[in-house]
Amino acid sequence: MSESELNALISLLDDPDAHIYDEIRSKLIAYGDQVIPHLEHAWENSFDHLLQSRIENIIHQLQFSSIQKELSDWKATPDHNLIEGALIIAKYQYPDIDYQKIKAYVQQLKQDVWLELNDNLTALEKVKVLNRILFDIHGLYGNTKNINSPQNSYLNNVVETKKGNPISLGIIYLAICQMLDIPIYGVDIPAHFILAYSENGEDALFYLNVFNKGSVFGKHDIDRFLKQLDKKPKDSYYRPCDNLTVIKRLLQHLIYSYDNLGYLDKKEELEALYKLL
Repeated sequence: MSESELNALISLLDDPDAHIYDEIRSKLIAYGDQVIPHLEHAWENSFDHLLQSRIENIIHQLQFSSIQKELSDWKATPDHNLIEGALIIAKYQYPDIDYQKIKAYVQQLKQDVWLELNDNLTALEKVKVLNRILFDIHGLYGNTKNINSPQNSYLNNVVETKKGNPISLGIIYLAICQMLDIPIYGVDIPAHFILAYSENGEDALFYLNVFNKGSVFGKHDIDRFLKQLDKKPKDSYYRPCDNLTVIKRLLQHLIYSYDNLGYLDKKEELEALYKLL
């Protein structure tokens, strides 16, 4: 379809006949992301509220379909790169997110940590290096004042504001560890997200709370925490989990956050993304 034909089709989106609108909408969606710039141009040059509203709806559907495809493709990758997965989730709220800017920031963190490491460091000493670089020098911290804000889960926002929740901070921490072959993993514990230092990928030497600047604790602290929640202990609450589980936890927290705020449309769309995983 030529540009003039496409623009003519977009101009008909304000037709009061719902059947005609549905037909035009279906045609535009079938063309995919390439029509978004044309739709945005039409929105900017219109004062018709109905037309603008319909354009916004179509753009959102096109962007959401793109995210679904990206997430499905990500799931099919063997390594389930954490930064890639978290960026796809962030794209849901921030369609124009600059992937390269975030990746460059994470690479800088990794470089700063690498410069401080050597083969003679113990596990605890490596963690001290990580904590000093991430939390003291780069200033990342847990948003204790508004922990359930959805913004804490979007990686670009965490990088910009330096504050996040246990999962988003954990993703950054884990990504750096994976780049540097430091055996630290996520732990899928209820109502929180923690990390484990595990040299065999199964049994934890100790645990980390990134929400509290990487503080170190032991198994008995998890026992106490589960008792407070009235949860029966399970092996999965103490053992490392994979990257796919970490991204699922990120989505679960966003679903919980939007549900609490009453944004049911966002909750339903994020549930659809969760089902893809």
